[in-house]
Amino acid sequence: MRTATAPVTCQWRYTARDDLGILALAGHLDAATADRFSGAVGWALAHGTGPLILDLAALHTWSPEGQAAIVTAARRLAGHDRQLQLSAIPADGTAAVIYNGTPFLPVHADLATALAAHGATLDEPAEQRQWRSDGWA
Repeated sequence: MRTATAPVTCQWRYTARDDLGILALAGHLDAATADRFSGAVGWALAHGTGPLILDLAALHTWSPEGQAAIVTAARRLAGHDRQLQLSAIPADGTAAVIYNGTPFLPVHADLATALAAHGATLDEPAEQRQWRSDGWA
């Protein structure tokens, strides 16, 4: 007897601050979820300014296709004079795959470190806007 399994998914939450954006991902980033991620990047482009920090602290896995989607997002942002930066990459030993592309993707140990690189903190500023996918917990 086969049992049904829940679909693998990727959820996102985007926070726009005055001078940067934070796109947090949760779940799994792979070929099946790359379009959802690309849509979230498009949302960030339309609703924010400055660098985009991709917070991967809640991402469980990322496949080579998911990493390629991140490189594509970095190129897309660069086309709008914005930089993608990574925070808290999954520690599954595959991080080297993402470094083969351009533009340069700065990697920070965690979100606090990424924000500090921009003179910001985890404390929520008075002015920020936030959007999320329906499944974000």
